[in-house]
Amino acid sequence: MSVLTVTQLPSQAVATLRLIASGGPYPYPEDDTVYGNYSGALPRERYGYYHEFTVVTPGSTTRGARRVVTGAGGEDYYTADHYGTFDWIACAN
Repeated sequence: MSVLTVTQLPSQAVATLRLIASGGPYPYPEDDTVYGNYSGALPRERYGYYHEFTVVTPGSTTRGARRVVTGAGGEDYYTADHYGTFDWIACAN
């Protein structure tokens, strides 16, 4: 898994991280819902450990493919391809 710093993220992902830190409100009802990690792309944890948040995609009329996934242990991940691959976000908080 690649590691990204906050400065390497798209500005919309940084905005999502700030929104998460402030506790919302979130732009989509699916935000802050459980991410099941069914593919096993992230470290194995109990169900409910991970939550997903939309990263706005400019020009998209849908939620798009970009997400931030947070772990209950404080870790944050970014996916630009709808959970196909993940990058660990270093020093997100």
